[in-house]
Amino acid sequence: MSNKQFISEEQAVRYIESGNRVFIHGSAATPVCLIKAMQQRYHDLKNVELVSITNMGDLDFCRPEFSGHFFFNSLFVSANTRDVVNSDNGDYVPIFLSQIPQLFKKNILPIDVALIQVSPPDKHGYCSLGTSVDIAKAAADTAKLIIAQVNPRMPRTHGDGFLHTSRIGAMVWHEAELPETDYSSKTNEAIRRIGKNIASLVEDGATLQLGIGSIPDQVLKNLTGHKNLGVHTEMLSDGIIPLIEKGVINNSKKTLNIGTSVTSFMAGTRKLYDFVDDNPQVNVMDIEYVNDTSIIRQNPRATAINSAIEVDLTGQVCADSIGTYQYSGIGGQMDFIRGASLSEGGKPIIALPSTTSKGESRIVPFLKEGAGVVTTRGHVHWVVTEYGYVDLFGKNLKQRGKSLISIAHPDHREYLERAFYERYQRLVTG
Repeated sequence: MSNKQFISEEQAVRYIESGNRVFIHGSAATPVCLIKAMQQRYHDLKNVELVSITNMGDLDFCRPEFSGHFFFNSLFVSANTRDVVNSDNGDYVPIFLSQIPQLFKKNILPIDVALIQVSPPDKHGYCSLGTSVDIAKAAADTAKLIIAQVNPRMPRTHGDGFLHTSRIGAMVWHEAELPETDYSSKTNEAIRRIGKNIASLVEDGATLQLGIGSIPDQVLKNLTGHKNLGVHTEMLSDGIIPLIEKGVINNSKKTLNIGTSVTSFMAGTRKLYDFVDDNPQVNVMDIEYVNDTSIIRQNPRATAINSAIEVDLTGQVCADSIGTYQYSGIGGQMDFIRGASLSEGGKPIIALPSTTSKGESRIVPFLKEGAGVVTTRGHVHWVVTEYGYVDLFGKNLKQRGKSLISIAHPDHREYLERAFYERYQRLVTG
């Protein structure tokens, strides 16, 4: 492919106009060079709406001079977008991850310009969306204009993420390392114990869904003695590599995509990106498929592992906000909690350390005022802390309260028991 077909990022972002809605490719595929080039011409633009899920990379969306020029309408909040989303220059759309493509396809949030990052085109002219197909496929399929950073460091992944150059309006050749994150470095003793507790719940032949963070990484470290595990997950990190190499994950017992690990995006280190490059053992697929409850439930013993910010004594799970402060998003938690609960032998699991970094209990009498309920008490099943695990399915409110107190931090159990007693004593005495 001739270099004449490529233009600079400064030239490419001139196609963005005031009033446009601009999609930003997410996770390790965040096109940092295109975003920074767009930000540099902020003074030429007014009321540009930015739409995205998780972003990675050295980016600042909250600079005061961007006010009135960019509005960040987040579909899932990440560390580098929290400040802007919780300001006057941003907001958050509560939505299941599986349904985000409908926003684009049904013109609820029609995309004018999609900023994406892809692998170099093959001999047939096809690029790959690489590490993040998720909602990016629907955005690219429906966008009026695609501006692509073509990066030889982006892995060419198998699955749904192929895009022909004829669909791309502007191409920028920019070689750069992908953003990396090492979840194994972000652990502590409580998380290690949680990993062991969850691993004891995983059965041979189970199909795993692993959420974001250090807890799933610790679970994987404790599965080396298991057999015939499968993977059908919205997200992958480095922890799967040794299990695939050892044959622990072989996807032999799955009903769908037998022999293949399925994900929609990945975030990890260069080791992961190199592992998935042109690797037919891993399929990176559209989020509408990966997170479809009717698909998830077809795999045996679907075991969904997701995190929470706090859980109240009735089993309500807050996973996206700290009170009214928008911390992350609904994401795919409910897609997989529901799908796993309907799978034959499935186990939907909510995992959280018993306390915050400040020592406050994360099992609470009541959720904070303004907190979002991501997983309802009607959907919750297993809850795991470093002090054990309980299954709330089929338990009444009082049984749930007692069960959750039993896995709370010992320093907080007396307080929780008192709150539990006062709640139900009031009901008795009227």
